[in-house]
Amino acid sequence: MTAWIVDLGVALLLLTGSFFLLVGSFGLAKLPDMMRRLHAPTKATTLGIGALLIASMAYFTFSLGLPSFHELLITVFLFITAPVTAHMVAKAYLLRDPDLRPHLPDVQANGGWATLGRSPQDTQRGGP
Repeated sequence: MTAWIVDLGVALLLLTGSFFLLVGSFGLAKLPDMMRRLHAPTKATTLGIGALLIASMAYFTFSLGLPSFHELLITVFLFITAPVTAHMVAKAYLLRDPDLRPHLPDVQANGGWATLGRSPQDTQRGGP
């Protein structure tokens, strides 16, 4: 592969990654509430970091002749953990604010599905 094609591809990946990082950072700073702020870094910034890491991997592999798989592992780890982390933060936010939490039915006598309330059996036994 000629050097200018590799350099062009790396430059395009760097520009794309930088653009998404800028958009994600701007969204994190300017969006009005926590749930909207959570969306910016989990979507745009993850794509931006992914593009930068792939650009680094392509540069070291094609330009210098050194295969580099560390960046690929970091990218895969990032794409797996970012949505899980965002989901956990969103669930914690919803559970922390009672106004945002949907009305839950009362806990049934058999313990039911809920973990936020006390079952009638616990109330009779004086449990937690």
